[in-house]
Amino acid sequence: MADDVAARLERWTTAGGAWRVDPAPGGRVHVVLLRCDGGEEVDRFVCDADELPS
Repeated sequence: MADDVAARLERWTTAGGAWRVDPAPGGRVHVVLLRCDGGEEVDRFVCDADELPS
């Protein structure tokens, strides 16, 4: 599953987007996908913190 998260974030940043991490309960995080032209939130998903790329 960590590979899926890393691949999704790589595709997003390659396309010019940005992302940020917001804390969530239970060792999980909200990954917020942001537009490249102003940082507007486009989507978000929840994953375990250890699934994020280093």
